[in-house]
Amino acid sequence: MLMSIHRLNESRAGRALTAVLCVAGLAGLSVWRLAESSSGQSNARPSRTASDVALRDDLDVDERSTIALFKRASPAVVNVTNMAFVSNGFRMSATEVPQGTGSGFIWDDRGNVVTNFHVINNGTKFKVTLSDRSEWDASVVGRAPNQDLAVLHIEAPRSRLSPLAVGTSSGLAVGQKVFAIGNPFGLDQTLTTGIISGLGREIRSESDHKISEVIQTDAAINPGNSGGPLLDSAGRLIGINTAIVSPSGAYAGIGFAVPVDNVARIIPQLISHGLVTRPGLGINYVSNYQAQQLGLKGVIVADVVAGGAAKEAGLHPALKYDDGSLELDLIVSLDGKPIEKVEDLFDLLDQRSIGDVVTLGVRRGSKLLSFPVKLREITD
Repeated sequence: MLMSIHRLNESRAGRALTAVLCVAGLAGLSVWRLAESSSGQSNARPSRTASDVALRDDLDVDERSTIALFKRASPAVVNVTNMAFVSNGFRMSATEVPQGTGSGFIWDDRGNVVTNFHVINNGTKFKVTLSDRSEWDASVVGRAPNQDLAVLHIEAPRSRLSPLAVGTSSGLAVGQKVFAIGNPFGLDQTLTTGIISGLGREIRSESDHKISEVIQTDAAINPGNSGGPLLDSAGRLIGINTAIVSPSGAYAGIGFAVPVDNVARIIPQLISHGLVTRPGLGINYVSNYQAQQLGLKGVIVADVVAGGAAKEAGLHPALKYDDGSLELDLIVSLDGKPIEKVEDLFDLLDQRSIGDVVTLGVRRGSKLLSFPVKLREITD
């Protein structure tokens, strides 16, 4: 989103007007001096002097602390530009143009930069601008759409890289002071302050996956802040600014940040493997809409992956016979907790670990069956 800034440009008409005003000013000055000389009296008021300026004491402790925090942390904050090829109307011809900007921050001195997945989504080329205004081509190291995280890499020398100190999101308290640094509306290196307004919130990623334990803050977060850091009063990373609630699309006092404990778990995986592993069943499923069309609540197993956990446990893929009848497995619970839609299953699996044994409640025809399943590693 672009912010419209009206600049004052001096045009030819403006110069003419300035000249007229100057002449008028001189004429007025001449008249005033004539009047003064004829009356022998002056109505001029004495000018203010430098001694009239109100002086202040030194900055207070809170101000000095905020200034010091910004000086320490801001070198780690970067601007991320997402480039895309756009057809210019000619056959086999396209132009590379910026399609959006966001924020990010330096994760380590090897040139890894963390941002939101939605900042780089649908881009073909990326540029990272450091706080010293140097610009670097960036390559994608890894993406985690379900957690709205991504890692880019730049070939900048270590002397230009200032990684952020990483804190923890456990033990945070509502009312705690926080600081956001980013590039709202393209205005780079912007600092906003606020408090933690709420904890344990839930938002949905672009892939419609639940992100849990999200931090809510009233620190001003606007378009362009996405991917930038949320810091505690010690300048440590506690979250990544990701989303806002707003009827207008701009700041309305409710912002959300992915908690740093999620980030610290996922980013090393992205750097090492380019993807995130998680516990899964090894199934393909039917969409919620299709299940609703059949009048069913639960997750329909469309297919089972060979060698996967569900296949090993004995779940069956859906079968459709020539007479139009269906034979299918419908997952309706996990460890006794009800499942009515795909998101319910994902949410429960996110609370488990690879290697855990869970019990699936599966409706097969008129029977309700139980299947112990040992969760296996899958990748997003």
